[in-house]
Amino acid sequence: MAAPQVHYLGEKTGKVELAEAVFGESFHEPLVHRAVMAELNARRRGTASTLTRGQVAMTGAKAWRQKGTGRARAGALSTPQRRGGGVAFGPSPRGYTVKVNRKERRRALRAALSVHSERGSLAALDAEAFSAPSTRQAAEAMEGFGSGGHTLVVLVDGEETAALSFRNLPSVRVRRARDVGVADVIGAARLAASPRAFEELTRLAAAPTPRVAGGEQSEESA
Repeated sequence: MAAPQVHYLGEKTGKVELAEAVFGESFHEPLVHRAVMAELNARRRGTASTLTRGQVAMTGAKAWRQKGTGRARAGALSTPQRRGGGVAFGPSPRGYTVKVNRKERRRALRAALSVHSERGSLAALDAEAFSAPSTRQAAEAMEGFGSGGHTLVVLVDGEETAALSFRNLPSVRVRRARDVGVADVIGAARLAASPRAFEELTRLAAAPTPRVAGGEQSEESA
């Protein structure tokens, strides 16, 4: 099978050849779902907190005497059913991080990238064409790249000028290649990246090289 290729956005002609091993991965829905949920959970701050009845600063005296008032017996005022009392079974600070194995995350990233490759929503971006930040130039480059949903623009360090040009466009999200996650890729309607960013994504998503005893690569993987 021929390696997938993507065209450049804007006026630049030519194509960027992609790695078939990364952009030709079969889709594995349970694995992608697990990786996305792990990433979204890791973004949660987990700072929600409430006070229990033992943590509420309130007097320990009875609301009224036990007998003689004609009312029901009342104990502490910090009980959950009273106004100003503690919260029963309320949230407390916690972490939501769920571990996903490195091999699983890489395969999920390959599957997410392959979805864009299959449906033709990938494009190459000439970051060197932006000598100065220009939102107009970025908007012209994005013309004809589709509508609906948002576009993920992936760049690397040293391409800050292009990042400044794209970040003000509506429905465009700019990410560094090393910070891109499975949730970012699978949640975008389209993906545009510079050639260097494609190389970085390929490196991050590539399957680990098999090794034999002694730490040397096998003949098949060499």
